[in-house]
Amino acid sequence: MDDLNSPTITLAQQLIACESITPADKGCQLIISERLQKLGFSLHPLPFEDVQNLWAIHGHQAPLFVFAGHTDVVPPGNLQDWDSPPFTPTLKGKYLYGRGAADMKGSLAAMITATERFLQRYPHHAGSLAFLITSDEEGAADHGTQHVIKYLNNQKIQIDYCVVGEPSSHHIVGDVLKHGRRGSLNCNLKIVGKQGHVAYPAKANNPIHQALLPLAKLATTEWDQGNVHFPATSLQISNIHSGTGAVNVIPGTLHCQFNLRFSNEVTPHSLIARINDILMSCDVNYSLEYKVSGVPFLTQSGLLVESCLRAIQEIQNITPTLSTTGGTSDGRFIAPTGAEVIELGPCNSTIHCVNESVNIQDLNLLSAIYERILELILVKQG
Repeated sequence: MDDLNSPTITLAQQLIACESITPADKGCQLIISERLQKLGFSLHPLPFEDVQNLWAIHGHQAPLFVFAGHTDVVPPGNLQDWDSPPFTPTLKGKYLYGRGAADMKGSLAAMITATERFLQRYPHHAGSLAFLITSDEEGAADHGTQHVIKYLNNQKIQIDYCVVGEPSSHHIVGDVLKHGRRGSLNCNLKIVGKQGHVAYPAKANNPIHQALLPLAKLATTEWDQGNVHFPATSLQISNIHSGTGAVNVIPGTLHCQFNLRFSNEVTPHSLIARINDILMSCDVNYSLEYKVSGVPFLTQSGLLVESCLRAIQEIQNITPTLSTTGGTSDGRFIAPTGAEVIELGPCNSTIHCVNESVNIQDLNLLSAIYERILELILVKQG
């Protein structure tokens, strides 16, 4: 069968056609559930608020291997900017186009077809195989994987190995494996001054002027130097807002948002303490709100890492780079349970972009890699 008409590409097209803008699922999990039910999986839909979640499991013994992913996608933006409608899967040349093609409906399709072939070959495999699917990854992520993990904890179900299908690759599928992620700290800073007329600055207190020194210090502070697994912690200012819209009015407040992606050399508590020290040293009237959206996690060398490396080397004839760079993923909710977690998916050059696409051959290769990983972990090696 040619690459264009493979079961993986056909299924990916079916999923892309569902307009599942976060946190909507729009039928993706129904498609997935029907495929898994035919394979003998026990299905456990776990809806919560406006989010659809699915836990599906095949087997009853340890170890438990899990494929994890999300059916929701980011909004497509201006439809006129797309060469083809974002929710009309389009095959053009070597690529499949559509919102979610790379992030991450293509991975989900590869996971399903890999599982179908694996169970056909090994219906009585060792251990258990499960899927953890949510429609709340691209949004707030409050009612998705976190909710499923609470369910698993209550059921005393322990995940041993987990492959998250996030688009981890850079140039060709499998060239990068994410074996950890940095933490993420979001901050909302408010600096309070006094509104007034620009002609009478002595009667006002300009919060924009107040903010210049502390923001410069925050932007240039070395928080740590990172380590062998993590790059140094970085702070990026993402939004500054002040002013009334009138050129002759000194504003009364300034609002600033910034984010720190941090290594395991620091903690959220230590970062907030240093941020407050910097702000207080600049003698500004401020308030600070923050939210930790993820803490660092790292999967050291073990069976999962070794199996992923071997599968990629066998099928792609390359040695992947182990990395912890990039944004957060739902792996941050799974790793604290004690599971070994790896992120492995297609190339990420077009994710969240207009004309998002995935290389067709890459998806078929990814399915083969997933199947080999299952074999290395859930089949007794002679």
